[in-house]
Amino acid sequence: MPSRTELANAIRALSMDAVQQANSGHPGAPMGMADIAEVLWNDFLQHNPGNPDWPNRDRFVLSNGHGSMLIYSLLHLSGYDLPMAELKNFRKLHSKTPGHPEYGYAPGVETTTGPLGQGIANAVGMALAEKVLAAQFNRPGHEVVDHHTYAFTGDGCLMEGISHEVCSLAGTLGLGKLVLFYDDNGISIDGEVEGWFTDDTPARFAAYGWQVLANVDGHDPEALTGAIEAARANDAQPTLICCKTIIGKGSPNKQGTEAVHGAALGAEEVAATRQALGWTHAPFEVPDDIYAGWNAAERGAALEAQWEQRMTAYAAAEPTLAAELKRRLAGDLPADFVEQADAYIQQCQTDAATIASRKASQNSLNAYGPLLPELLGGSADLAGSNLTLWSDSVGVTAAAPGGNYIYYGVREFGMSAIMNGITLHGGFKAYGATFLMFMEYARNAVRMAALMKQPAIFVYTHDSIGLGEDGPTHQPVEQLTSLRSTPNLNTWRPCDAVESAVSWKSAITRSDGPSALIFSRQALPHQARDGQQLDDISRGAYVLSDADGEPELILIATGSEVGLAMDAATALRDNGRQVRVVSMPCAEVFCAQDAAYREAVLPSQVLARVAIEAAHEDYWYKFVGLDGRVVGMSTFGESAPAGDLFAHFGFSVAAVVETAEDILL
Repeated sequence: MPSRTELANAIRALSMDAVQQANSGHPGAPMGMADIAEVLWNDFLQHNPGNPDWPNRDRFVLSNGHGSMLIYSLLHLSGYDLPMAELKNFRKLHSKTPGHPEYGYAPGVETTTGPLGQGIANAVGMALAEKVLAAQFNRPGHEVVDHHTYAFTGDGCLMEGISHEVCSLAGTLGLGKLVLFYDDNGISIDGEVEGWFTDDTPARFAAYGWQVLANVDGHDPEALTGAIEAARANDAQPTLICCKTIIGKGSPNKQGTEAVHGAALGAEEVAATRQALGWTHAPFEVPDDIYAGWNAAERGAALEAQWEQRMTAYAAAEPTLAAELKRRLAGDLPADFVEQADAYIQQCQTDAATIASRKASQNSLNAYGPLLPELLGGSADLAGSNLTLWSDSVGVTAAAPGGNYIYYGVREFGMSAIMNGITLHGGFKAYGATFLMFMEYARNAVRMAALMKQPAIFVYTHDSIGLGEDGPTHQPVEQLTSLRSTPNLNTWRPCDAVESAVSWKSAITRSDGPSALIFSRQALPHQARDGQQLDDISRGAYVLSDADGEPELILIATGSEVGLAMDAATALRDNGRQVRVVSMPCAEVFCAQDAAYREAVLPSQVLARVAIEAAHEDYWYKFVGLDGRVVGMSTFGESAPAGDLFAHFGFSVAAVVETAEDILL
């Protein structure tokens, strides 16, 4: 049987060989953390290479994702469907081994990491999901939700501000099944971190309420085993294991320096490392006994089989709960959800309420929430403004984790990345809210949700200069363009309670990407619709009001400006103009419709088009053409009452009519 060191050296050899062949990558972290990974994966990690999606598996997150050859080596060696050919194709086009771990490429990769710190946040979300799900479903004698979340992190992750946001919250919520391994090697890209990172990291995490195990030798299996056992024994606190390591361990001339961080070792140093490690095998060659020492397929299958037996006993004792858990883990919606949602949308049309769309959003939550026990909401300290609390919202706390609402505090970035972790874990529909302006703090987490095609729901209120007196620091201008230009993200900006209900239904039923729901502070008028128009809202854009004959002018608007477009259309028709009004609550969904529908809504022969939106004007030229007009923003806002601001910036019937008449000349 190979020694632990020999098993760890397989990671070192594969990592340096793959980086050398690609002539790019980061060998230092995999070589330095190999001993930690060997102990964790071979002695503690609950996983099944034959079924990477086993619901009760432990989650493993490599937050310092630049060290991706660590996880690829682990997956390959332990028996996942990641053949050696893929390791040889490291960082090559269409391989399953891209430069940073990408969700959906290699089996066993739980999340996309690379932007430092977000892996920690995803891990917090996964551990939070486990704790809430366990509280909701486990019963005495039936602990069917019972797994840990382990994350590796380096100095860079802990320098990022998001690590503070999420680790602080993890301590407050008592996420006792979260274990974070800190690769304390003292090196980052620019060299020795003591010049720019002198935090007392153990004291920092102790202040968060974590259990801290400091000064653990990251190359001593016995010390690591003891630390992991201590972490697992504490179910009241998350644990930070501070592992003293040597970056690039095994490289005789470069280990312990920045030279091994982010570049291939070079042929001579690879040869010298082989000699130093006593690794006599050719590149990408792993002996059978090493494979046997790593292979987790048999043990993993047995672990899953044991869990299935527990599930069978659970189903016999708690059949309703068991069926509900299986439904939620499968990501299926309740069978009657769509039917009931459609009935609520019809009711909104009948009620004809004139309310702020943020209030309409809350009303939608009150309608859909009782149908969806998987909803797990939250807000970044703005629940009373975002209106994300609904009638049956119950806060999640360390002592009572079975609720459905998370008070995230002022942590927009952390909230959004935690939502990604919750969504990746499964069992929940996660939504979280802040002001649209403060999407900027969370921008990269929203991008990561879109990159991974995760159906997180980002709720943004106070959507324009219409929020008024708080002024330009709080008034979004360019944020809608940023969201709409993000691949895989659907951005909804509804014009009334009906469109708000449709936007929520769309976000809830979507499974292939995130949604951003944009709501107003101010009241918006109800719009009259027939049955076909009601159905067509879900297609992203539709004809809300049409000309008597062939239209000569099309007004396109979203959100609060749809009411303005309707009033302007009335004035233009009084002037004898043939005007069509198109409401476009979700441009991305509209653009995904078939050509015939898009042509029916925006006929190509009608060149006179005016888009109206209290946001940056540039986005709309894709719909109005370079010869069209946009009534929008090209500057930041000002501090004043909303009505004064709309008038000042040209969002008035007179301004729209003047613009329309000008284009019709």
